[in-house]
Amino acid sequence: MKHILLSNDDGYSALGLEALAERLKTFAKVTVIAPEVNHSGASNSLTLSRPMFVHQSKNGFYYVNGTPSDCVHLALTSLLSSPPDLVVSGINNGANLGEDTLYSGTVAAATEGFLFGIPAIALSLTQKGWPNLTKVADIAAELVKSALDNPVSDVLMNINFPVKDTYSVEDVEITRLGRRHPSEPAQETYHPSGERMYWIGPCGQIKDSQEGTDFYAINQGKISLTPLKIDLTNNEKMTQMRDWKKSICKKG
Repeated sequence: MKHILLSNDDGYSALGLEALAERLKTFAKVTVIAPEVNHSGASNSLTLSRPMFVHQSKNGFYYVNGTPSDCVHLALTSLLSSPPDLVVSGINNGANLGEDTLYSGTVAAATEGFLFGIPAIALSLTQKGWPNLTKVADIAAELVKSALDNPVSDVLMNINFPVKDTYSVEDVEITRLGRRHPSEPAQETYHPSGERMYWIGPCGQIKDSQEGTDFYAINQGKISLTPLKIDLTNNEKMTQMRDWKKSICKKG
């Protein structure tokens, strides 16, 4: 039986994690190792300044007092006796579209598995509050099973589900990442003590939702599947930067 390592960023008691784990267990061995508390927006951070502890809940899920990346990192370097066939993260409570992927703990958990050479999938429901979770979990599990039965090597998938009445594999659109405008201003308020405090503002409005983007697919009621990569090199700027280096060397 194939083995799936399952994690998330909403915490080990999140409804999306529980619903997905229940379905994945019908066709695979599933090990759940997730954060103890919500770590949305943790990105790829690892905990280096304090020790971490691993505990097991009554339902068999393991939880860690660390980030999503910590959970997968510990699993692959210490807790599991052998690598899983697939790393899955989600189902997230909210969208991970465009540059959300840079901040997302959900995507980060999948990315950590990918960094260890394991195919990985991040799954997100675009509307918060888990609307239609039962049907979303059903199609998510179907896509995960397809990834196990028909594996694609060296792949990191970011999958987002719109809210709709019915889902099928035919709804999947292969997309690129869209873009958002910069985030809204931080929200300023005051602590009862009188000290000024801040909350990070909402994410920016959609900037690039052209056909072919993940935003466009979701707006059309499709499931967006974006293959991601780790290399952040801007190859289109290499020549320009070499010229820039020459220009500053001449000035020196």
